[in-house]
Amino acid sequence: MDSERLKPILEALLAASDKPLTINTIFDLFVGDLEQPGKDDIRQAMHELAEKYNNSGLELKQVASGFRLQVKPAYETWVSRLWEQKPPRYSRALMETLALIAYRQPITRGEIEDIRGVSVSSNMVKTLQEREWVKSLGHKDVPGKPTLYGTTREFLDYFNLKSLNQLPTLAEIRDLDQYHPELAFTEKSETSVN
Repeated sequence: MDSERLKPILEALLAASDKPLTINTIFDLFVGDLEQPGKDDIRQAMHELAEKYNNSGLELKQVASGFRLQVKPAYETWVSRLWEQKPPRYSRALMETLALIAYRQPITRGEIEDIRGVSVSSNMVKTLQEREWVKSLGHKDVPGKPTLYGTTREFLDYFNLKSLNQLPTLAEIRDLDQYHPELAFTEKSETSVN
């Protein structure tokens, strides 16, 4: 199948799908067709589609679970006005817990509590699991066998990441302080006793 015929089919599939599509998934949709494209043909057509959307309000984005067609973040303000429902707001505690899991995984609830200095509610962990951002990776081999938590592909997809390597470094996060003082990343200073 030639690229010019394949690209509109891929666009239709990406627009209709409610989740990212992998090259393998797309390839399987053509099984049995007389003009079945190869995986390299699909990759090439996807590359051409990505270029097509460079000067558009849409983008073809590759995330952990595959490819998806999405609105560019620059147009989020206007697109969000289509829905009356406000996006969910998450507490600082929930986001801190999620960040600790993302950066320190696998991590136990007790280790999160030690770092944050406060207890982690079971509702917070439940919320993260219901959003499918966090999952149990097993149990730590210590007394009590606490659950080890880690992030999921859905976490990567939601935050527009292909892998955890795309998370900003802690140094980059600290640099945000100079641009957004309200997000200041403070460290506890040690005091000496005289």
